[in-house]
Amino acid sequence: MDQLRCATVQFEHRPDDKAYNLAQVEKYVAQASSVQLIAFPEMCLLGYWHLRRHTADRLRELAEPLDGPSITAVRDLAIRYGRAVGAGFLEIDADGRLFNSYAVCMPDGAVHRHRKLHAFEHEAISSGDAYTVFDTPWGVRAGILICWDNNLVENVRATALLGASILIAPHQTGGTASRSPYGMRPIPAHLWHDRHQNPAAIEAELRGPNGREWLMRWLPSRAHDNGLFILFSNGVGQDDDEIRTGNAMIIDPYGRIIEETWAAADTMIVADLDLTLLPLSTGRRWLQGRRPDLYTILTHRFGDERDPRTARFLPTPVPLHRTSHVQGPEAQDPE
Repeated sequence: MDQLRCATVQFEHRPDDKAYNLAQVEKYVAQASSVQLIAFPEMCLLGYWHLRRHTADRLRELAEPLDGPSITAVRDLAIRYGRAVGAGFLEIDADGRLFNSYAVCMPDGAVHRHRKLHAFEHEAISSGDAYTVFDTPWGVRAGILICWDNNLVENVRATALLGASILIAPHQTGGTASRSPYGMRPIPAHLWHDRHQNPAAIEAELRGPNGREWLMRWLPSRAHDNGLFILFSNGVGQDDDEIRTGNAMIIDPYGRIIEETWAAADTMIVADLDLTLLPLSTGRRWLQGRRPDLYTILTHRFGDERDPRTARFLPTPVPLHRTSHVQGPEAQDPE
């Protein structure tokens, strides 16, 4: 195939309201005429930021296994409408462990599940330990990375090296209280609630440094540097005490945005992926120019590594110099 029609959705979930959130998923799947793959946001079936306020016992009450009713319903939609559907949920495994997970349900009934590698939402939610890349019926391989997984460049490179040509990137981001002096800042809630009376004010926030401008600092480079398409899906609107910024977008292997929205509303965007762009894309050629013998530094432990939750909320500055001694060619003085 030379083209693949894909869609990404942004919508404002309702916390702990699985029936409402699943109905939103069904609405857009039904509307996605001729779409072959449609991506919904991180944790969209349950809601996201409010989960940090729940007890661990309450989270286990809300969580479901991969074959539970929520993902079974999404799988049924994929089969009924003949398209792949990706949606985020809170997973519980046979040992009672919780994961921020994402399932892509295929038209043939197969289900591919990714567990967020860098989970920080709640101390009871564990991080996954594996990359997720799978074949599709359309002759390309797809991978999944959830939200903060995409911020660590090694994860996208690993996903590309495992053969992914399409990266499904579900998020709940924008409008966060970053500790970085030039990071994102919260968006006043009244701007969202007044969006119909004053659309320009909220649109400026969604497109500004707390939303789209922040994404532009890094997201297109993930596509460009690794020669893959990115399907970026995100929440929009009220998410507990933060305002998500939407900005659903589809990016090509050159880092070009081929479709996007900055609507302050639930919406879906659709684009045809030109798969003929993949073989000669810059990132693909860069992958072949790698020198793996130089990269042992990437797996070296310095002793200052933190679990994702601690790293995400670390209140103190990070030292500029590592203290662990590194041996090998990467440690040699280039002069």
